[in-house]
Amino acid sequence: MTEHGYSAAAAVRIAIDIDGGDLGADVSLPAAAAFLTTHSDAELVLVGLESSLSRAAQFIRAGLAVRTRHIVAAERVEMNESPALALKNKKQSSMRLSLNAVKDGAADACVSAGNTGALMATARFVLKTLPGIDRPAIASVMPTHSGDSAAGDGGAVMLDLGANAECTAEQLRQFAIMGSALSSALTQKARPTVALLNIGEEDMKGNELVKAAADLIRATDLNFIGNVEGTDIYKGKADVVVCDGFVGNIALKASEGAVKLMVQMLREELRATWWTKLLALVASPVLKRFKRRVDPARYNGATLLGLRGIVVKSHGGTNALGFQMAIERAYIEAKHNLIGELTDRVRAFAAASVTSEPAAAAISPTQVASI
Repeated sequence: MTEHGYSAAAAVRIAIDIDGGDLGADVSLPAAAAFLTTHSDAELVLVGLESSLSRAAQFIRAGLAVRTRHIVAAERVEMNESPALALKNKKQSSMRLSLNAVKDGAADACVSAGNTGALMATARFVLKTLPGIDRPAIASVMPTHSGDSAAGDGGAVMLDLGANAECTAEQLRQFAIMGSALSSALTQKARPTVALLNIGEEDMKGNELVKAAADLIRATDLNFIGNVEGTDIYKGKADVVVCDGFVGNIALKASEGAVKLMVQMLREELRATWWTKLLALVASPVLKRFKRRVDPARYNGATLLGLRGIVVKSHGGTNALGFQMAIERAYIEAKHNLIGELTDRVRAFAAASVTSEPAAAAISPTQVASI
Protein backbone atom coordinates (compact mmCIF):
# COMPACT_ATOMS: atom_id res chain seq x y z
CA MET A 1 0.00 0.00 0.00
CA THR A 2 1.47 3.34 -1.00
CA GLU A 3 0.31 6.87 -0.26
CA HIS A 4 1.09 10.32 -1.64
CA GLY A 5 -0.19 13.85 -2.12
CA TYR A 6 -1.51 14.47 1.39
CA SER A 7 -2.36 18.06 2.31
CA ALA A 8 -2.72 19.82 5.61
CA ALA A 9 -5.51 19.02 8.04
CA ALA A 10 -9.07 19.49 6.80
CA ALA A 11 -12.40 19.57 8.59
CA VAL A 12 -13.86 16.44 7.00
CA ARG A 13 -11.95 13.56 5.39
CA ILE A 14 -13.81 11.02 3.25
CA ALA A 15 -12.36 7.77 1.91
CA ILE A 16 -13.70 6.82 -1.51
CA ASP A 17 -13.58 3.34 -3.04
CA ILE A 18 -13.07 4.61 -6.57
CA ASP A 19 -13.10 1.15 -8.16
CA GLY A 20 -16.39 -0.01 -6.62
CA GLY A 21 -19.61 -0.20 -8.63
CA ASP A 22 -20.45 -1.01 -12.23
CA LEU A 23 -18.55 1.93 -13.73
CA GLY A 24 -15.79 2.45 -11.16
CA ALA A 25 -13.48 5.42 -11.73
CA ASP A 26 -15.51 6.66 -14.72
CA VAL A 27 -18.14 7.77 -12.21
CA SER A 28 -16.28 8.16 -8.90
CA LEU A 29 -13.50 10.46 -10.14
CA PRO A 30 -15.70 13.13 -11.81
CA ALA A 31 -17.98 12.95 -8.77
CA ALA A 32 -15.00 13.51 -6.48
CA ALA A 33 -13.89 16.51 -8.54
CA ALA A 34 -17.37 18.08 -8.44
CA PHE A 35 -17.62 17.54 -4.68
CA LEU A 36 -14.24 19.14 -3.99
CA THR A 37 -15.25 22.17 -6.03
CA THR A 38 -18.14 22.94 -3.68
CA HIS A 39 -16.60 21.91 -0.33
CA SER A 40 -13.48 23.83 0.56
CA ASP A 41 -13.32 22.24 4.03
CA ALA A 42 -13.25 18.66 2.73
CA GLU A 43 -10.43 16.29 1.91
CA LEU A 44 -10.75 13.05 -0.05
CA VAL A 45 -8.80 9.83 0.37
CA LEU A 46 -8.99 8.15 -3.05
CA VAL A 47 -8.54 4.39 -2.77
CA GLY A 48 -8.19 2.27 -5.89
CA LEU A 49 -6.04 0.37 -8.34
CA GLU A 50 -2.93 2.19 -9.51
CA SER A 51 -4.32 2.32 -13.06
CA SER A 52 -7.46 4.06 -11.78
CA LEU A 53 -5.63 6.51 -9.54
CA SER A 54 -3.38 7.52 -12.44
CA ARG A 55 -6.49 8.95 -14.14
CA ALA A 56 -7.34 11.27 -11.25
CA ALA A 57 -5.51 14.21 -12.82
CA GLN A 58 -7.87 14.01 -15.83
CA PHE A 59 -10.76 15.03 -13.59
CA ILE A 60 -9.29 16.75 -10.52
CA ARG A 61 -7.35 19.90 -11.35
CA ALA A 62 -4.17 20.77 -9.49
CA GLY A 63 -5.82 23.34 -7.26
CA LEU A 64 -8.17 20.68 -5.91
CA ALA A 65 -5.70 17.79 -5.99
CA VAL A 66 -3.83 19.28 -3.03
CA ARG A 67 -6.82 18.20 -0.93
CA THR A 68 -6.60 14.57 -2.00
CA ARG A 69 -4.63 11.62 -0.76
CA HIS A 70 -4.10 8.38 -2.70
CA ILE A 71 -4.03 4.85 -1.33
CA VAL A 72 -3.12 2.21 -3.90
CA ALA A 73 -5.08 -1.06 -3.67
CA ALA A 74 -3.93 -4.36 -5.12
CA GLU A 75 -7.40 -5.59 -6.10
CA ARG A 76 -11.12 -4.78 -6.23
CA VAL A 77 -14.25 -6.58 -5.07
CA GLU A 78 -16.38 -7.63 -8.03
CA MET A 79 -20.10 -6.88 -8.03
CA ASN A 80 -21.07 -10.56 -8.23
CA GLU A 81 -18.48 -11.78 -5.73
CA SER A 82 -19.44 -13.80 -2.66
CA PRO A 83 -19.44 -11.54 0.43
CA ALA A 84 -17.83 -14.31 2.48
CA LEU A 85 -15.02 -14.81 -0.04
CA ALA A 86 -14.51 -11.07 -0.44
CA LEU A 87 -14.17 -10.72 3.33
CA LYS A 88 -11.73 -13.62 3.52
CA ASN A 89 -9.64 -13.17 0.39
CA LYS A 90 -9.73 -9.48 -0.63
CA LYS A 91 -7.81 -7.90 2.24
CA GLN A 92 -6.01 -5.47 -0.09
CA SER A 93 -9.09 -4.46 -2.07
CA SER A 94 -10.10 -0.84 -2.58
CA MET A 95 -13.21 -1.52 -0.47
CA ARG A 96 -11.30 -3.00 2.46
CA LEU A 97 -8.61 -0.31 2.47
CA SER A 98 -11.27 2.43 2.38
CA LEU A 99 -12.86 0.94 5.50
CA ASN A 100 -9.43 0.55 7.11
CA ALA A 101 -8.90 4.30 6.61
CA VAL A 102 -11.98 4.98 8.75
CA LYS A 103 -10.93 2.45 11.37
CA ASP A 104 -7.41 3.88 11.59
CA GLY A 105 -8.63 7.46 11.86
CA ALA A 106 -7.26 8.50 8.46
CA ALA A 107 -10.81 9.25 7.27
CA ASP A 108 -14.04 10.33 8.95
CA ALA A 109 -16.29 8.40 6.56
CA CYS A 110 -16.21 5.95 3.67
CA VAL A 111 -18.19 5.86 0.40
CA SER A 112 -18.40 2.82 -1.89
CA ALA A 113 -20.60 1.75 -4.80
CA GLY A 114 -19.37 -1.82 -4.51
CA ASN A 115 -21.07 -5.13 -3.77
CA THR A 116 -23.62 -4.43 -0.99
CA GLY A 117 -23.23 -7.77 0.77
CA ALA A 118 -19.44 -7.57 0.70
CA LEU A 119 -19.49 -3.98 1.96
CA MET A 120 -21.80 -4.83 4.85
CA ALA A 121 -19.83 -7.94 5.83
CA THR A 122 -16.45 -6.22 5.56
CA ALA A 123 -17.61 -3.04 7.30
CA ARG A 124 -18.99 -5.01 10.19
CA PHE A 125 -15.78 -7.03 10.50
CA VAL A 126 -13.49 -3.99 10.26
CA LEU A 127 -15.47 -1.37 12.19
CA LYS A 128 -17.67 -3.51 14.50
CA THR A 129 -21.11 -2.43 15.71
CA LEU A 130 -21.82 0.28 18.26
CA PRO A 131 -22.40 -0.87 21.84
CA GLY A 132 -26.07 -1.65 22.33
CA ILE A 133 -26.75 -2.33 18.63
CA ASP A 134 -27.46 -5.93 17.60
CA ARG A 135 -27.30 -5.48 13.83
CA PRO A 136 -26.49 -2.66 11.42
CA ALA A 137 -29.32 -1.45 9.18
CA ILE A 138 -29.37 0.10 5.73
CA ALA A 139 -30.93 3.56 5.88
CA SER A 140 -31.68 5.98 3.07
CA VAL A 141 -33.69 9.12 2.42
CA MET A 142 -36.96 8.79 0.54
CA PRO A 143 -38.28 11.84 -1.35
CA THR A 144 -41.35 13.53 0.10
CA HIS A 145 -43.70 16.27 -1.03
CA SER A 146 -42.20 18.66 1.51
CA GLY A 147 -38.58 17.67 0.89
CA ASP A 148 -36.56 18.57 -2.17
CA SER A 149 -33.19 16.99 -1.58
CA ALA A 150 -31.51 14.05 0.11
CA ALA A 151 -28.69 16.30 1.22
CA GLY A 152 -30.45 17.90 4.13
CA ASP A 153 -33.40 19.80 2.63
CA GLY A 154 -36.05 17.22 3.45
CA GLY A 155 -37.13 13.66 2.82
CA ALA A 156 -37.91 10.77 5.14
CA VAL A 157 -35.22 8.49 6.55
CA MET A 158 -36.29 4.88 6.04
CA LEU A 159 -34.69 1.76 7.53
CA ASP A 160 -34.03 -1.13 7.25
CA LEU A 161 -33.86 -1.41 3.47
CA GLY A 162 -32.50 -4.91 3.17
CA ALA A 163 -29.76 -5.80 5.63
CA ASN A 164 -32.00 -7.79 8.00
CA ALA A 165 -34.85 -9.78 6.48
CA GLU A 166 -35.97 -10.94 9.92
CA CYS A 167 -35.91 -8.72 13.00
CA THR A 168 -37.03 -8.73 16.62
CA ALA A 169 -39.10 -5.97 18.19
CA GLU A 170 -36.01 -4.84 20.13
CA GLN A 171 -34.04 -4.49 16.90
CA LEU A 172 -36.81 -2.35 15.38
CA ARG A 173 -36.56 -0.18 18.51
CA GLN A 174 -32.83 0.16 17.88
CA PHE A 175 -33.53 1.10 14.25
CA ALA A 176 -35.90 3.82 15.47
CA ILE A 177 -33.21 5.27 17.74
CA MET A 178 -30.58 5.21 14.98
CA GLY A 179 -32.97 6.56 12.36
CA SER A 180 -33.88 9.47 14.62
CA ALA A 181 -30.20 10.33 15.09
CA LEU A 182 -29.56 10.16 11.34
CA SER A 183 -32.55 12.38 10.59
CA SER A 184 -31.31 14.93 13.11
CA ALA A 185 -27.87 14.92 11.46
CA LEU A 186 -29.34 15.44 7.98
CA THR A 187 -32.05 17.99 8.81
CA GLN A 188 -30.93 19.50 12.12
CA LYS A 189 -34.32 18.72 13.67
CA ALA A 190 -33.90 18.15 17.41
CA ARG A 191 -36.80 15.66 17.69
CA PRO A 192 -37.76 14.21 14.31
CA THR A 193 -41.01 12.27 14.16
CA VAL A 194 -40.70 8.48 14.09
CA ALA A 195 -43.24 5.96 12.78
CA LEU A 196 -43.55 2.24 12.07
CA LEU A 197 -44.46 1.10 8.56
CA ASN A 198 -47.69 -0.88 8.83
CA ILE A 199 -50.78 -1.93 6.89
CA GLY A 200 -52.87 0.65 8.74
CA GLU A 201 -52.55 3.57 11.12
CA GLU A 202 -54.61 2.04 13.94
CA ASP A 203 -52.73 0.52 16.88
CA MET A 204 -54.50 -2.82 16.50
CA LYS A 205 -53.31 -3.24 12.89
CA GLY A 206 -50.29 -5.28 11.83
CA ASN A 207 -48.55 -8.43 12.99
CA GLU A 208 -47.31 -9.19 16.50
CA LEU A 209 -43.79 -7.99 15.66
CA VAL A 210 -44.94 -4.50 14.72
CA LYS A 211 -47.28 -4.28 17.72
CA ALA A 212 -44.50 -5.32 20.12
CA ALA A 213 -42.08 -2.87 18.49
CA ALA A 214 -44.61 -0.07 18.87
CA ASP A 215 -44.84 -0.73 22.61
CA LEU A 216 -41.05 -0.64 22.97
CA ILE A 217 -40.64 2.55 20.95
CA ARG A 218 -43.52 4.22 22.75
CA ALA A 219 -41.70 3.58 26.05
CA THR A 220 -38.77 5.73 24.90
CA ASP A 221 -38.76 9.52 24.64
CA LEU A 222 -38.53 9.41 20.85
CA ASN A 223 -41.08 11.57 19.05
CA PHE A 224 -43.11 8.47 18.11
CA ILE A 225 -46.34 9.10 16.17
CA GLY A 226 -47.45 5.48 15.73
CA ASN A 227 -48.05 3.70 12.42
CA VAL A 228 -47.93 4.96 8.85
CA GLU A 229 -48.96 3.22 5.65
CA GLY A 230 -46.87 2.92 2.51
CA THR A 231 -48.55 5.90 0.84
CA ASP A 232 -47.67 8.09 3.83
CA ILE A 233 -43.91 7.74 3.27
CA TYR A 234 -43.92 10.20 0.38
CA LYS A 235 -46.33 12.62 2.06
CA GLY A 236 -43.68 13.38 4.66
CA LYS A 237 -45.97 12.26 7.45
CA ALA A 238 -42.96 11.04 9.46
CA ASP A 239 -39.31 12.05 9.41
CA VAL A 240 -38.26 8.45 10.15
CA VAL A 241 -40.01 5.31 8.91
CA VAL A 242 -39.00 2.02 10.56
CA CYS A 243 -39.50 -1.52 9.21
CA ASP A 244 -37.62 -4.79 8.85
CA GLY A 245 -35.34 -5.31 5.86
CA PHE A 246 -37.74 -7.64 4.04
CA VAL A 247 -40.56 -5.10 3.98
CA GLY A 248 -38.22 -2.15 3.43
CA ASN A 249 -36.44 -3.64 0.44
CA ILE A 250 -39.71 -4.53 -1.27
CA ALA A 251 -41.12 -1.04 -0.60
CA LEU A 252 -37.95 0.58 -1.98
CA LYS A 253 -37.82 -1.45 -5.18
CA ALA A 254 -41.57 -1.19 -5.77
CA SER A 255 -41.23 2.59 -5.47
CA GLU A 256 -38.32 2.67 -7.92
CA GLY A 257 -40.34 0.61 -10.38
CA ALA A 258 -43.38 2.87 -10.04
CA VAL A 259 -41.31 5.99 -10.75
CA LYS A 260 -39.72 4.40 -13.84
CA LEU A 261 -43.14 3.35 -15.12
CA MET A 262 -44.60 6.83 -14.55
CA VAL A 263 -41.72 8.55 -16.36
CA GLN A 264 -41.86 6.09 -19.26
CA MET A 265 -45.63 6.48 -19.68
CA LEU A 266 -45.34 10.27 -19.57
CA ARG A 267 -42.60 10.17 -22.20
CA GLU A 268 -44.71 7.94 -24.48
CA GLU A 269 -47.77 10.19 -24.20
CA LEU A 270 -45.77 13.34 -24.95
CA ARG A 271 -44.30 11.74 -28.08
CA ALA A 272 -47.59 10.28 -29.32
CA THR A 273 -48.56 12.98 -31.86
CA TRP A 274 -47.23 16.20 -33.32
CA TRP A 275 -49.64 18.09 -31.06
CA THR A 276 -48.38 16.44 -27.85
CA LYS A 277 -44.80 17.00 -29.02
CA LEU A 278 -45.58 20.70 -29.35
CA LEU A 279 -47.14 20.74 -25.89
CA ALA A 280 -44.03 18.99 -24.53
CA LEU A 281 -41.86 21.70 -26.04
CA VAL A 282 -43.93 24.44 -24.43
CA ALA A 283 -43.92 22.60 -21.09
CA SER A 284 -40.20 21.84 -21.27
CA PRO A 285 -39.20 23.97 -18.22
CA VAL A 286 -41.87 22.29 -16.08
CA LEU A 287 -40.88 18.82 -17.28
CA LYS A 288 -37.23 19.51 -16.48
CA ARG A 289 -38.11 20.55 -12.93
CA PHE A 290 -40.29 17.46 -12.56
CA LYS A 291 -37.48 15.21 -13.78
CA ARG A 292 -35.09 16.83 -11.33
CA ARG A 293 -37.43 16.25 -8.37
CA VAL A 294 -37.89 12.53 -9.11
CA ASP A 295 -34.32 11.84 -10.28
CA PRO A 296 -33.11 8.85 -8.19
CA ALA A 297 -29.51 10.10 -8.47
CA ARG A 298 -30.34 13.06 -6.23
CA TYR A 299 -31.37 10.68 -3.44
CA ASN A 300 -28.50 8.25 -3.92
CA GLY A 301 -26.54 7.03 -0.93
CA ALA A 302 -27.63 4.61 1.80
CA THR A 303 -25.99 4.65 5.22
CA LEU A 304 -24.89 1.42 6.90
CA LEU A 305 -26.19 2.53 10.26
CA GLY A 306 -25.03 1.06 13.58
CA LEU A 307 -21.30 0.68 12.83
CA ARG A 308 -18.47 2.41 14.70
CA GLY A 309 -17.81 4.53 11.66
CA ILE A 310 -19.70 6.23 8.84
CA VAL A 311 -20.15 4.07 5.74
CA VAL A 312 -22.31 5.21 2.81
CA LYS A 313 -23.30 2.78 0.06
CA SER A 314 -23.85 4.28 -3.38
CA HIS A 315 -25.99 2.52 -5.95
CA GLY A 316 -23.70 0.41 -8.11
CA GLY A 317 -25.08 1.72 -11.39
CA THR A 318 -25.46 5.41 -10.53
CA ASN A 319 -24.04 8.29 -12.55
CA ALA A 320 -21.53 10.93 -11.42
CA LEU A 321 -24.27 13.11 -9.89
CA GLY A 322 -25.56 10.17 -7.89
CA PHE A 323 -22.11 9.30 -6.58
CA GLN A 324 -21.52 12.95 -5.71
CA MET A 325 -24.73 12.89 -3.64
CA ALA A 326 -23.46 9.82 -1.79
CA ILE A 327 -20.24 11.70 -0.95
CA GLU A 328 -22.41 14.63 0.16
CA ARG A 329 -24.34 12.32 2.47
CA ALA A 330 -21.12 11.07 4.08
CA TYR A 331 -19.86 14.64 4.43
CA ILE A 332 -23.02 15.83 6.24
CA GLU A 333 -23.01 12.83 8.59
CA ALA A 334 -19.36 13.35 9.48
CA LYS A 335 -19.78 17.11 9.77
CA HIS A 336 -22.56 16.67 12.31
CA ASN A 337 -20.77 13.92 14.28
CA LEU A 338 -23.31 11.19 13.53
CA ILE A 339 -21.32 8.47 15.30
CA GLY A 340 -20.99 10.53 18.49
CA GLU A 341 -24.70 11.35 18.37
CA LEU A 342 -25.61 7.71 17.79
CA THR A 343 -23.39 6.51 20.63
CA ASP A 344 -24.88 9.02 23.07
CA ARG A 345 -28.47 8.24 22.09
CA VAL A 346 -28.05 4.47 22.20
CA ARG A 347 -26.38 4.72 25.61
CA ALA A 348 -29.14 6.97 26.95
CA PHE A 349 -31.94 4.76 25.66
CA ALA A 350 -30.21 1.60 26.89
CA ALA A 351 -30.21 3.03 30.41
CA ALA A 352 -33.99 3.45 30.27
CA SER A 353 -34.73 0.39 28.16
CA VAL A 354 -38.02 -1.43 28.65
CA THR A 355 -37.61 -4.77 26.93
CA SER A 356 -40.20 -7.53 26.80
CA GLU A 357 -37.88 -10.13 25.28
CA PRO A 358 -34.25 -11.25 25.60
CA ALA A 359 -31.71 -9.38 23.48
CA ALA A 360 -31.14 -11.13 20.19
CA ALA A 361 -27.81 -12.76 19.45
CA ALA A 362 -25.52 -10.95 17.06
CA ILE A 363 -25.90 -11.86 13.42
CA SER A 364 -23.72 -14.79 12.40
CA PRO A 365 -21.05 -14.63 9.68
CA THR A 366 -23.26 -16.90 7.58
CA GLN A 367 -26.18 -14.47 7.84
CA VAL A 368 -24.00 -11.50 6.93
CA ALA A 369 -22.50 -13.34 3.98
CA SER A 370 -25.97 -14.03 2.59
CA ILE A 371 -26.87 -10.34 2.17
